[in-house]
Amino acid sequence: MKTNDKVRAGKIGGLAVGLCLATLLAVHPVSGQTLTIGYGGAVNSLDPHYYNGTPNFALAMHVFDGLVSRDVNAQVQPGLAESWRRVSDTEWEFTLRDGVLWHDGARLVAEDVAATYARVPNVPNSPSSVAGYLRMVSRVEVVDARTLRIHTPNFYPNLPTDLAALGIVPRRIAQTATTEDFNTGRAMIGTGPYRFVSYRPKEQMELARNDQYWGGREPWQRVVLREITNPAARTAGLLSGDLDVIDQVSSADLMRLGQDTRVRVVQVPGLRLLYMQPTLSRTGEEPFITDNDGKPIPRNPLQDLRVRQALSMAIDRAALEQRVMDGVGRATMQWLPPGLPGYVPDLQPQPADPAGARRLLAEAGFPNGFRMTVHTPNDRYPNDSKLALAVAQMWTRIGVQTQVEALPWSNFAGRSGRQELSMFLIGWGSSTGEPLNFLTNVASTYNRELRTGNGNDGRYSNPEIDAMVQRVSSEPDDMKRMELAHQATRAVVADLPVIPLVQVVNYWATRNTLRYTPRMDERTTAMQVRPAN
Repeated sequence: MKTNDKVRAGKIGGLAVGLCLATLLAVHPVSGQTLTIGYGGAVNSLDPHYYNGTPNFALAMHVFDGLVSRDVNAQVQPGLAESWRRVSDTEWEFTLRDGVLWHDGARLVAEDVAATYARVPNVPNSPSSVAGYLRMVSRVEVVDARTLRIHTPNFYPNLPTDLAALGIVPRRIAQTATTEDFNTGRAMIGTGPYRFVSYRPKEQMELARNDQYWGGREPWQRVVLREITNPAARTAGLLSGDLDVIDQVSSADLMRLGQDTRVRVVQVPGLRLLYMQPTLSRTGEEPFITDNDGKPIPRNPLQDLRVRQALSMAIDRAALEQRVMDGVGRATMQWLPPGLPGYVPDLQPQPADPAGARRLLAEAGFPNGFRMTVHTPNDRYPNDSKLALAVAQMWTRIGVQTQVEALPWSNFAGRSGRQELSMFLIGWGSSTGEPLNFLTNVASTYNRELRTGNGNDGRYSNPEIDAMVQRVSSEPDDMKRMELAHQATRAVVADLPVIPLVQVVNYWATRNTLRYTPRMDERTTAMQVRPAN
């Protein structure tokens, strides 16, 4: 889509009158009325602006709409805005759909959007802020009830893409609601295809169809989203009939499910990179790194590029793909999959070189290596703890004696975000489908005021990289901008602020009476499910 094109929505489906909510919840649903999804990602809040995580976004999409949306291939589409246009190099005008209603019956107006964007950077205690998606917004101007103008400090063609990440909430909620108000359901009022019914943290959320949805009525009167972080339990639930759809299908179950006539399996190349993240915020002692006698090392070895290069060279990424991921991950050195414009074709994983890695360690002053504990979630990504263990073994072979400590995501996310760990396995999904998402959020210096580095849990900082990212962001020529993005990608990979491992391949399985359309951003929603007939 050209950035100066005016975008218009397609025809909106007709509305239909459904059964009353009380009836839906009191009567045991028959086939076609209720959809039950088992999802593998752990959710830490229902507040759509609290945490920059795929499971959080996926749940929020049922209740809240963005000003702009993205389709299954990460391409920008109209959302609450039926159209938009670039008025000047630093000003965009968005026109809201007419007649969109909040779940409580009030009408959507431009003030709601402005109040939402004012709230996003100010959510207290957010462990991973979503404010980075507004980093290039300098001012939001409300023109009238259906028109707003968004100002940027300089030319920024990616603005509509960024805005697709943020769910819009009513002004009265944006101005007063706390994260706890969302978690209790008091603030769960959106314009989305489903209305909030109930939520039991770490268990499930129940939703009822919004029959006044501007995008047309969904086929499911009731949706149950169950959090099941154990892959075997998700598979068992699908085969027993307790679940209709599951995501993050275990590599161990792919063959069995693919041969079961009761089940359909679908997959799509993902946008998520799994990588090792070194903490670079400390120059002195690291809490989980010692010498071979268990004594603290006065300086952080991970600050030395040669050490990071040695750790990367020691990794046999082909073996990770073939023996660990077993179909659910592809070896990579970058954060976008082949086929997308930001992918750099000549930036390929090199064969492991343990001898070269040991030479680099010696040059860095660690001829005998050192000891290190790597942390990993054990319930967030496909084969996450298994992947960390395999990498640890490869590092041990070059003299870096590595142990692994696996944690539940609910514990891990907070500790990694607070820089309490020294080296850890984590993932980043470039949901916008373009290189700036990772460059801005992970490779850029953490700066709360500039809203950069919101996913930079290692606190890497390189002014040269920051300058390159800024040039990519403001380049008006599409071809030149992509050339600059490729240059920035090569520079980041060379400096190794993160150590790339594999790109996730996303799998879903459903009952054979259903049809699921997978999303590249791996978000699992009821809106992707339709009856097969």
